[in-house]
Amino acid sequence: MSFRFSRLRALVLVVLMSFGLASCGINTIPTLQETAKAKWAEVENQYQRRADLIPSLVETVKGYAKQEKDVLVAVTEARAKATAIHVDANDLTDPAKVKQVQDAQNALSGALGRLLAVSENYPDLKSNQNFLALQSQLEGTENRIAVARKDYIAAVQDYNIELRTFPGVIWASTVYRSAQPMAGFTASEGAQTAPAVKF
Repeated sequence: MSFRFSRLRALVLVVLMSFGLASCGINTIPTLQETAKAKWAEVENQYQRRADLIPSLVETVKGYAKQEKDVLVAVTEARAKATAIHVDANDLTDPAKVKQVQDAQNALSGALGRLLAVSENYPDLKSNQNFLALQSQLEGTENRIAVARKDYIAAVQDYNIELRTFPGVIWASTVYRSAQPMAGFTASEGAQTAPAVKF
């Protein structure tokens, strides 16, 4: 009888401990980590969407602005560099790798900006339906990229805070010792400087 009672008591204790562990945040670190990885995947998805639009945009501009070869080449090269750099979700803890992606994407954004500025010199191009549709899709994609980055930054912040605050710091130092803070995005150089407006 005593043996059965002690087994029952041990079983109840295990159940209570399981509920206690479940409610004390032991699953928070991996949950937040996977959320941040999913948000990063969405950032990459939007980068890929932009990269897929660029060849069509370049071809459309090329037909109207043959003398703008340098701008077209710069966009094509920036696209090639940006798509060649890939950060795996496991590399999100390496700020240098995240910055490398960010720098390549910023260079691509700059080249695209120059390409769209060139279109101002060609009224026929500006009124071309393909160009207008591509420009609209590109603008929408840039907005999606901004939202995806914002969501990733928020997810990384939640994850990094959990690693440094109670009770997450306990789980990070015991159960999830391999969990490292993730790198977020930083403002590109010159982002703090207001653009000069000339009339």
